[in-house]
Amino acid sequence: MPDHGTLDPLERERAHLAASRTALRAMRHDVESLDIRNVTANWVNAEVLQRQIDARIEALADLADTPLFFGRLDYTDFPSPPGSSAAPDAPAAPEDGAPEAARYYIGRRHVHDADGDPMVVDWRAPVSQPFYRASKKDPQGVGLRRRFGYTGGELTAYEDERLSDPDEAEKASALLKREIERPRVGPMRDIVATIQPEQDEIVRTGVDGTVCVQGAPGTGKTAVGLHRVAYLLYAHRERLARTGTLVIGPNRSFLRYIEQVLPALGELAVRQATVEDLVTEATGVEVRGTDDPEAARIKGDARMAEVLRRAVRSGVTMPAEPCVVVRGSRRWRVPAYELEEIVRELLERGIRYGAAREALPQRVAHAVLTRMERSGEAPDDRVQDAVARNAAVKALVKAVWPEVDPVRLVLRLLSDDGFLAECSEGILTEEERKAILWTKPPRGVRSAKWSAADAVLIDEAADLVRRTPSLGHVVLDEAQDLSPMQYRAVGRRCTTGSATVLGDLAQGTTPWATASWAEALSHLGKPDAAVEELTRGFRVPREVIAYASRLLPHIAPGLSEATSIRDAAGSLRVRAVAVEELDGAVVDACREALEREGSIGLIAADARVPALAAALDAAGIPHLDPGTETDADARLTLVPATLAKGLEYDHVVLDEPAAVVDGEPDERTGLRRLYVSLTRAVSGLTVVHAAPLPEPLRDGSDGSNGSNA
Repeated sequence: MPDHGTLDPLERERAHLAASRTALRAMRHDVESLDIRNVTANWVNAEVLQRQIDARIEALADLADTPLFFGRLDYTDFPSPPGSSAAPDAPAAPEDGAPEAARYYIGRRHVHDADGDPMVVDWRAPVSQPFYRASKKDPQGVGLRRRFGYTGGELTAYEDERLSDPDEAEKASALLKREIERPRVGPMRDIVATIQPEQDEIVRTGVDGTVCVQGAPGTGKTAVGLHRVAYLLYAHRERLARTGTLVIGPNRSFLRYIEQVLPALGELAVRQATVEDLVTEATGVEVRGTDDPEAARIKGDARMAEVLRRAVRSGVTMPAEPCVVVRGSRRWRVPAYELEEIVRELLERGIRYGAAREALPQRVAHAVLTRMERSGEAPDDRVQDAVARNAAVKALVKAVWPEVDPVRLVLRLLSDDGFLAECSEGILTEEERKAILWTKPPRGVRSAKWSAADAVLIDEAADLVRRTPSLGHVVLDEAQDLSPMQYRAVGRRCTTGSATVLGDLAQGTTPWATASWAEALSHLGKPDAAVEELTRGFRVPREVIAYASRLLPHIAPGLSEATSIRDAAGSLRVRAVAVEELDGAVVDACREALEREGSIGLIAADARVPALAAALDAAGIPHLDPGTETDADARLTLVPATLAKGLEYDHVVLDEPAAVVDGEPDERTGLRRLYVSLTRAVSGLTVVHAAPLPEPLRDGSDGSNGSNA
């Protein structure tokens, strides 16, 4: 290693970075060198162990453009080193005056030297927490907090806060601001270097608690949810490795956008899926159909759970005849009234249909054994099992408690007017039944054009028959757009675990959009979950969020208006053009945006996308579909407004706001869709319109540069 004492502070930090990267490569080499040939009993064990080793090797990858550490803490009140009896290998600079043992480099993962002493401490470790929460008022034992600046993976700057120095004024971090504003090219990146105190509190909430985060645009709620998963996997790895974790997003474009965040933090075993993915995988049906908004709303209503419960139990009948079991030369008779008592008791217990069906023959066999004992016999468990398998008992179970196929049950429910009326009596109105009933029933399960809402109904029916396995933790993003039945589908997958629910009521754009988090959490089965609100934005510039917030009184009057820590003058431009000039003006705005650094999003009403795609092609401007990774040759993504939710771009060109509003079935939903579209920009937003702007955006000064609002 270099002689740190002869180097200036920046060179010392670079030397520690180089030494840490060398140590990480050595850690990976040690794993790659493992020989498991003589430590496994059979090929199955060898396969399992090799997969674990391969995952460990992948997790130890050194990502060249990803800083290995981003901060440093020098403690004055020295805590115990995490997992080591020795100090980190980083001699303190003489001018810092920090004891060598009190210094910690904070990074994305733990790195240790050949002696096992930490060179970089995982950001999730308890000793790292003050990096995010310490302040002048509450230094938490930290004398100096240092942030590092990087350019293309090279350490180029550092910035110090001396939290224990009362004479040093508290100031905003320029490096932190630069990191937040760094151009966004490619998929979503982690925010581990910029986590704020209020975000950190949510990230480090315990694994047993469900948390709901109401987050305004730009507050980082998605990133907070992903980092919470990473933290829980660090703090409760063994438990969650056994029970599993899952991230649920609104669509696959969104999942492609966020998919690299967890691997960058060293977490590779977290599955990501949509609700549709989950229910189609569980039920085996293929979604090929669509519902009109009214049918989808009714099928997604929580009342359908009771309709399905009735449908599942509709085949249960009361025994009319006794059950006679013949064993050897003797006949044992269980009268009909006693059989009815057994059936009613199982129904009243409310256990799942399949479990009750399995319990029924054992209960009948027990009644037979009771009679055997009264006659002087001494039957054991083997006799009871034999009686339960007796042909007479099997025939009784088949007649009284028939098997239920969830797919065929829902097919019948949506095809048979009489059956639907019977199961929904007093729950659905006649008009609602007509709305969800198929006008042309399919011939069978395979020919049915199931909708996404139908698949959720089948999933509910399947759970009424057999319990859905529960995971340890589920993150549910953009939750405000889920129907009550979709919430129930997610809740089934974390009944014994916890959840992180992320969303913004102002961005609800479905006909069944969530009205309140209390209602949503009740459907999820987590009514006691804590609800946290994030209103301080770090992504959307102040001008842009203020402009978009004009819509809040019309779309979510109860929500607090978002604020932003970023004041970027000229970040908002609103341009009015003639109708015949609209496409050309949008293309010109895209050209201007492409002259700047970073990613560009052209957001438009879905109906306008083909025309704009043709205009971009004619102008020779390459463009991508949402979720496709950008590169130096293609930085512009053409985004239908219905897919914009959750995405972010450095510069956004928004085409014709009125068309975005008109593309929805009602004005409030349209204004919510517009609110989403307006808040996707990180550095700048250009609004181009020919039609008059929606009324809430016309009043007052928009603060734009040379605009005509």
